[in-house]
Amino acid sequence: MDDRPPKTLAQRNPSANRRLLVWYGFLILIIVVIVGRLFYLQVIKHDHYQAAALNDQLKQYSIAPERGIIEAHEQGNIVPLVLNQKLYTLYADPTFIKNPAQDAVKVAAVTHGDVSSYEKLMKTKNTRYVILAKKISEDESKQIAALKLSGVGTQGQDYRTYPQGSLASQLLGFVNDSGQGSYGVEQALNKELAGTPGELKAITDASGVPLAASKDNIQVDPKNGDNVVLTIDVGMQAQMEKILANDYKKTKSKGLSAVIIDPNSGEIKAMANYPTYDPSKYQDVSDSSLFLNAAVDNAIEPGSTMKNLTTAAALDQGVIKPTTTFYDPAHWMVDGFNITDIEEDGGAGTKSIGDILNLSLNTGATWELMQMGGGQLDSQGRNRWYDYMVNHFQLGKQTNVEQGYESAGYVPGPNAGYAPDLKYANTAFGQGVTITAIQMAAALSSTLNGGTYYKPHLVDETVSANGKVTTQKPTVVKRNVVKPEVSQEMQSLMEYVVDQHYNPGGFTYLNFPAQYSVGGKTGTAQIANPNGGYYANRYNGTYAGFVGGDKPQYVIVVYNIEPNVPGYAGSYGGQPVFADLAHMLINDFNVTPKS
Repeated sequence: MDDRPPKTLAQRNPSANRRLLVWYGFLILIIVVIVGRLFYLQVIKHDHYQAAALNDQLKQYSIAPERGIIEAHEQGNIVPLVLNQKLYTLYADPTFIKNPAQDAVKVAAVTHGDVSSYEKLMKTKNTRYVILAKKISEDESKQIAALKLSGVGTQGQDYRTYPQGSLASQLLGFVNDSGQGSYGVEQALNKELAGTPGELKAITDASGVPLAASKDNIQVDPKNGDNVVLTIDVGMQAQMEKILANDYKKTKSKGLSAVIIDPNSGEIKAMANYPTYDPSKYQDVSDSSLFLNAAVDNAIEPGSTMKNLTTAAALDQGVIKPTTTFYDPAHWMVDGFNITDIEEDGGAGTKSIGDILNLSLNTGATWELMQMGGGQLDSQGRNRWYDYMVNHFQLGKQTNVEQGYESAGYVPGPNAGYAPDLKYANTAFGQGVTITAIQMAAALSSTLNGGTYYKPHLVDETVSANGKVTTQKPTVVKRNVVKPEVSQEMQSLMEYVVDQHYNPGGFTYLNFPAQYSVGGKTGTAQIANPNGGYYANRYNGTYAGFVGGDKPQYVIVVYNIEPNVPGYAGSYGGQPVFADLAHMLINDFNVTPKS
């Protein structure tokens, strides 16, 4: 009998025992790996995966501010020119849309849009934002919201409306579909008018709808844009536009621009062009040049209206006096070219400063330039005249009026290029130099108001979103443009021109009442040929003048582009427009008579 104790399983089968140990160890290892992985995911990577989960649910929305409105003056009141109307953009997030065909039908039933187009847009791949429709009404927006379609929503946007219709359209500009101010005041003051967008970062549900009560929502309120009150007189602007439209047809013009400015502050009271457009239908305009405010954009050779500035510069330098007379040979040979006058000027003889303006003597303006050079055309005269054009009258520079696309114009250097004396003689009577109507208005104002160049401006005041009113004070760009006595002399000389054109000149429409001071000067400028030289029979007609009593109260500048008139473009294309505007001011806009 075997008394030995029975063997254990391990003793009976050592290899099975080893397998159990291996499996046991493997099981422990798996448990350790799982626990370790859980610890890694839930503890170590907790913040990472929490942020990732939040990103899936968190959506960022821009909250549009309300764009500032634009107003202007009318008979002591402030009236709106541009307001806002809230309309809505209908959009979809294709990632949330489960049944595009069905949703498209429901949306189209509200908007009366195209079902197939909506369905196609809702199926768009690789995007989370497609626009289904623009400018739907508030009622339609509410109906869309009531459908509770996942991934379909509306977003409010302000669109411009124009209570005064097309009034001042080129001055105002418009706001395009992207919300950007384009042209005019809307472009120049886009930053101030647009305001600052707000922001909403919101946790959304499975349909992309923000959960309003989520503590993770972050909202930054938008800052609405400033309201702007312009210096424009609405009644004056309306009458100017009517006059321009009529005179455009009468003179068979290719374009007509005018500016009325207060010479004692730089405030622009009216500024318009014809043809024009309706800003509420800017999408329908095929000729984009109509968007431009030609009064600030179109720099042209101003012709003999420049003689006002040449004479003022010569008077200010003391090289001539209003009573000065000189012998005019009726032509000057300069750098091999013959400078002449028109035949009606009477030929060679003794002429006065008044004659230079009244008879529009090119030879007279050239003679004034000679006096700046000590009696001859030379570098001294050219540099002095250049200094007056650029540094006194601010020509060749933008005025920084609150308008988009302002032109700086062009003033040639005094010593550069071929035939500098001829070049500068031309500038003395308004050729070879380009100036916008607003530049001419501001420069002439400085010669008439005692010698201060005010920045021409359109903004009278701004009103911020919190109600703070900031009044725009006149900005002095330069003092002592000319001496005060020169302003008085120029006023008398320009009055003389109007008087002489009325009688014996025969322009009967210059019949201004004696208690008012009205002065001015015509300009007939040959149009430059891009291929060199000038066209023989194409002219622009310009006029620069003023209306007032003891002192000029309004300065008026007219640019008439290629009028088809039976006579000089300045006399028959520019002057009649000036006269109509001057009569308008005297009749309806409180011009103070002489004391």
